[in-house]
Amino acid sequence: MALLLASTLLGGCETIHFYSQAATGQLKILAGRKPIDRLLTDEQTDAKLRRQLQWVRAIRSYAGAELYLPVGSAYSEFTQLEGEYALWNLVAAPEFSLSPKRWCYPIAGCASYRGYFDKGDAEVRAADLRAKGYDVYLGPVPAYSTLGWFDDPVLSSFVDWQPDRLAGLLFHELAHRRVYISGDTQFNESFATAVSRIALPEWRRRQGIPAPKLESVAQAQRVNGLMVSARKQLQGIYASDLGDDEKREQKARTLRQLRHCYREASKGWEQDEQFTRLVEKTNNATLALVSEYQSQVPAFMQLYRDSGSDWEAFYTAVERLGGEPKDSRKARLKELGKRAENAGITQTSNKKVTGPSLQSDTCMSAAN
Repeated sequence: MALLLASTLLGGCETIHFYSQAATGQLKILAGRKPIDRLLTDEQTDAKLRRQLQWVRAIRSYAGAELYLPVGSAYSEFTQLEGEYALWNLVAAPEFSLSPKRWCYPIAGCASYRGYFDKGDAEVRAADLRAKGYDVYLGPVPAYSTLGWFDDPVLSSFVDWQPDRLAGLLFHELAHRRVYISGDTQFNESFATAVSRIALPEWRRRQGIPAPKLESVAQAQRVNGLMVSARKQLQGIYASDLGDDEKREQKARTLRQLRHCYREASKGWEQDEQFTRLVEKTNNATLALVSEYQSQVPAFMQLYRDSGSDWEAFYTAVERLGGEPKDSRKARLKELGKRAENAGITQTSNKKVTGPSLQSDTCMSAAN
């Protein structure tokens, strides 16, 4: 009801409809919650679901005791969704910009995406933005955080994931409950991603789960290198004095070359479906989305090292950084990112790997 009241104050039919569907969707998820402890003792609970919920309980315990995350009652319940995903996220960016459109909310502040519980509503809004000249990305979301306003349940959209992927997701979402800076999506998502990346290796070791294969790490680095190279080229094109028609032509050429480079690089890969979907859909909106979640991760990993690899000291440093004015905050993260690069800290490995980035730049240079 508070959300609906806020929407009437903001005005606009689209805004009122958005908050109405958001309140309805959230209440439906909350109404469907069942305590995990009860499901684990219920003989009618499916054996696979019981095994996964046992993993959830162990992950929650680890997150609270070892990572000092505010678990509380979050993820202590389970909700079976009616559909495959919890909601659909819409990201949009202007035709000649990699800065995503921002939407502002009464509780969470401004963010670079808009979530819809109804896919049809999301598609209508996406079509409207495309008609206005925006690049648009619309993708399914298996999980999200209400930032502690509600005790988020485990959802059927992700409960069946492999244990280490499930742990990574819960570490990420619980990190939002520890630190969240209103109006800075890049800061929040990169921080939460860093928490997950830092925590997973030790969690895997304790659980006896092997680390990802080196070839999988290399593949992720190669795709990331291509995306970074494409982003740099597009930034140069958009900042130039070229006319719109020439910018449009060079943009199309760069994105074609990105897909070509990916197809060449991925020959022989066994599991490349997720990368293929990402690259084939790439436009300003997807590049902006990847940047929001990834670009500052090495900086936060460096800050963790600077904090003596101590979680509480790290969170205090992040909170202090988040309290600075946005310009000085970004400058500090940029400096941390450069130090991370010099130290060989990458987003997917503890080892310094320069090959994929160099190869990506070489291949992408053909776009010019």
